[in-house]
Amino acid sequence: MRFGLNTFLYTSPFTNKSVGLFKKMKRWGFDTVEIAIEDPKHIDAALVKKAAHRAGLAVGSVCAAMGPGRDFRGSESDQKTAMKYLKALVDLAVVLESPRVIGPIYSVVGRVGAHDDKTKALHFKLVVKNLKKLAKYAEQKHIELCVEPLNRFETDFLNTSDQGLRLLKAVGSPALKLHLDTFHMNIEEKNQAQAILKVGKQLGHFHACGTDRGVPGADSLDWKSIAAALKKIGYKNDIVIESFTPDVKVIAKAAAIWRKIEPRRDDIPVKGLKYMHRHFSSKK
Repeated sequence: MRFGLNTFLYTSPFTNKSVGLFKKMKRWGFDTVEIAIEDPKHIDAALVKKAAHRAGLAVGSVCAAMGPGRDFRGSESDQKTAMKYLKALVDLAVVLESPRVIGPIYSVVGRVGAHDDKTKALHFKLVVKNLKKLAKYAEQKHIELCVEPLNRFETDFLNTSDQGLRLLKAVGSPALKLHLDTFHMNIEEKNQAQAILKVGKQLGHFHACGTDRGVPGADSLDWKSIAAALKKIGYKNDIVIESFTPDVKVIAKAAAIWRKIEPRRDDIPVKGLKYMHRHFSSKK
């Protein structure tokens, strides 16, 4: 099991100049970096891969940024824009030697509403249609897609692991897995450990986040039961800390971070990683 850090904690957008973060991440003890790519044109993937390897990090995952205009349940134009963007991320993942593309790869973040059953059925049909096409492309490139349920305030489409499993079944691709995040699970799941057990081998990626988006471990979650559940299902992929602070203005606004969560931003990766090692591995 490897431990990673999402780049949104320190920068938005991630560009070639952002590779300066890698040495610090390795010094803290991380094994992998999760690169959030807002625009594929922002990076030279070969350069970024070389910088990560030079620092001793693997690019564990490519994180999708589903901003305006990227929506598999939106207009025809939005669907095409989302498909072009996500296929580009798959291509970048190949060059970066990252095994997976992760995140809410179904709809623009922030789209919420009390849709009637007919509209919900239409949205589901559109997302399944587009994910089937994207998954087929990912299969050909040997890249895994991990779809992330978000909390009710960020999407009305996919909130729980049960909904995620239904989506996976409808798409029916071996390239499609679930991506669970403790921040969202704390809001939407009645029991985080039980949700992990239910997902089982369909779990492809995992985010460890504090309940307030701060240090994972310095919160009210039952991390012992979460770790036990991951162990029971044989999860061996990355555990990534994804937290946000007011320092990165664009992400802070998108994630509703209106106050300083921790005294120092570096407390999140440094203290969080120590906690993760204590519960998820034998490392100290």
